[in-house]
Amino acid sequence: MTTLLPRSSDPMASEAPRRCRRRRGGAWRVAGDLPLSLRYAMQGLGYGFISQRNFRIHVITGAVVFGLGLWLQLSFDRLAVLVLTVAAVLVLELMNTAIESVVDLAIGRRFHPLAKIAKDCAAAAVLVAALAAVLIAALLLVPALLLRL
Repeated sequence: MTTLLPRSSDPMASEAPRRCRRRRGGAWRVAGDLPLSLRYAMQGLGYGFISQRNFRIHVITGAVVFGLGLWLQLSFDRLAVLVLTVAAVLVLELMNTAIESVVDLAIGRRFHPLAKIAKDCAAAAVLVAALAAVLIAALLLVPALLLRL
């Protein structure tokens, strides 16, 4: 039987995938249990926080807004709206990162107009959510802030 891929006589060629697998922490495997699923999710959060400047900005902004809501003694339902709004922005930022990574994986360094559309639309979704979050935060925080001052 013949193989479709040429075999390399270089011993490092077979070592490279093993090194990559170790470094990626088993990303190629399906999580068989809840702790492993949570570990993969935490790795995704960590990657988003470390590699994405906008994700860090949204996390810090969300923490400040939530802290301001606590300081203003907003009701629990208003705090819940703030938390959900910030969470939506963070989720979309992570989805944007995932879409960009998959598109880059699929097309490499080549330009394709559909890849541009996918990336632009994902970024636009984050922008729409962030603008809505600013409006919601203003509607919830400004009246309470004016009463407090």
